[in-house]
Amino acid sequence: QVQLVESGGGLVQAGGSLRLSCAASGRTFPSYAMAWFRQAPEKEREFVAAISSSGASTRYGDSVRGRFTISRDNAKNTVYLQMNSLKPEDTAVYYCAADRDFRPLHTIMVKFMDYWGKGTLVTVSS
Repeated sequence: QVQLVESGGGLVQAGGSLRLSCAASGRTFPSYAMAWFRQAPEKEREFVAAISSSGASTRYGDSVRGRFTISRDNAKNTVYLQMNSLKPEDTAVYYCAADRDFRPLHTIMVKFMDYWGKGTLVTVSS
């Protein structure tokens, strides 16, 4: 069992930056692909970014590509999401998730993730 705890959310003005962190328990973290998803009020949860177990490969959703960067530190059992040039439409609860089944990054989606954090709220004011 893996437990995921997100942190780093908050209120920021449009154009600003935030860095989210996701701390994972368990020695198996380095073997999991990790991803960030987000869910705005009354909307479905959507894919934001994913990173392979080694960190060598990444994938981004169309709406964040070029503005967000996902990274990980396996020694610290932590995955990060650096968010720059934030927009009001980025306002959402951001969730960290882990995939234990060695899926290719291009197949990662909500229904395939095995472990989820409880989320951290990001609010971007205009």
